[in-house]
Amino acid sequence: MIGKLKGVIDAVGEGHAIVDVNGVGYEVQASARTLRSFKIGETVSLAIETHVREDAIRLYGFASEVERAWFRTLQTIQGVGAKVALAVLGTLAPQDLANAVALQNWAAVEQSPGVGKKLAQRIVAELRDKAPALSAAGLHVPAAANGQGRAAPLVDGTAAEAISALTNLGYQPALAGQAVATAMAELGEAADTPKLIRRSLKELAR
Repeated sequence: MIGKLKGVIDAVGEGHAIVDVNGVGYEVQASARTLRSFKIGETVSLAIETHVREDAIRLYGFASEVERAWFRTLQTIQGVGAKVALAVLGTLAPQDLANAVALQNWAAVEQSPGVGKKLAQRIVAELRDKAPALSAAGLHVPAAANGQGRAAPLVDGTAAEAISALTNLGYQPALAGQAVATAMAELGEAADTPKLIRRSLKELAR
């Protein structure tokens, strides 16, 4: 199985890119958001999910490990296959998706191509317990998509720390995630961890 590819972007098409790895061109399917970040000739490092079927082997590429984790998790929902999972990730960044699930904001998920109201509601409902766990797991694994090896934490570290602290205090991950998402919406992304925890505790005390 292929778990990672590092190479040069040779071409970008609709729904996929060709990654040249030592002269071999790999066709990698990716979300619209990821594809928009690619530039011909740049070096990328992608987390890869390999799907083996009787008639084909498909490679799905992601800018980070956390994005790949969301791709896998989304497909545990009835009615969500690889195509829909990519559509959701093309519309919402992992942190935005985590917030949408924590706040049960199905309308944000519904903006994804091919996702209707009922499916969006099912996604946020069934992922409610899983989103905080993904965020708190500290999946900050970078994707050196710009070839410079810079970390690109798609899961906000402050939010993850706050969720982790609340779960250590005995709160359920789902409740902690929802409280932190509400606190972030009120305080803004610039809020530090202590402020976020205090505001989240007030939310949980209601």
